[in-house]
Amino acid sequence: MTTPMGERIRDRRKQKQFTLDQLAAKAGCTKGYIWELENKNPPRPSAEKLAAIASALDTTVDVLIGTPINTEDELSQADKIFFRKFVRLPEHRQDDIRKMLDLWDDE
Repeated sequence: MTTPMGERIRDRRKQKQFTLDQLAAKAGCTKGYIWELENKNPPRPSAEKLAAIASALDTTVDVLIGTPINTEDELSQADKIFFRKFVRLPEHRQDDIRKMLDLWDDE
């Protein structure tokens, strides 16, 4: 049996040692909204809020909704998290990282 999404959110929140208030603040929503997601069955989050919660928990929406991501053709969870952080960086920081990677490729 698959773990319900609310339970996955709660487990990840506790793993990160966040209170409901802390996760709500990081995700830009209310404590009550997080509580409902964790306890209401089935939870009905908006895609935008779920993405914000996943980001606050340093994970992906795929993990929170329970979508399998372990095929060889897909990125690992760590790669997805890295990419999500990368695309939120200012353009000049992204350019710096690209330059560093280019330097390592030349070795």
